[in-house]
Amino acid sequence: MVRSRSAFARKARLAGGAALLAALTLALVVPAIAEVRIISSGGGSVGEYLDFFARVKQSGERVVIDGPCLSACTLVLSSIPRKRICVTSKAVLGFHAPYLLDKNGRTVHTRKATQAVVAAYPADVRAWIKKHGGLNQKVILLKGRELTALYPRC
Repeated sequence: MVRSRSAFARKARLAGGAALLAALTLALVVPAIAEVRIISSGGGSVGEYLDFFARVKQSGERVVIDGPCLSACTLVLSSIPRKRICVTSKAVLGFHAPYLLDKNGRTVHTRKATQAVVAAYPADVRAWIKKHGGLNQKVILLKGRELTALYPRC
């Protein structure tokens, strides 16, 4: 589940009547702090993730990885500026070679697609992937100290 949340919006929903009007007026003066929190994403369509992360990039929101971010979800690393990504102690990134479905619904892995995905990641992530055997059908997990060596804790 990828959840977008504005701290201001959350607080505003709790306010009532005149307090809500005052909070909305304050919002015009003080910019809202917004974030997208990834709490559990098993991946999915690469195109859908790229579209979603393009919207997040344009919004200026920070991305908090707070749980599993697997497969296509890891494209957040190639889509969002590093300074806007942080990780919690529950963050886990899971990488594998991309696959396509042929006309019969069978899984097809191509070297060209794998090379394109690897090339999209930041250099230090590419180095980590290479150190762990590269991308193939098996998922490799980046977590804990190895992850916080690459991305700051929230």
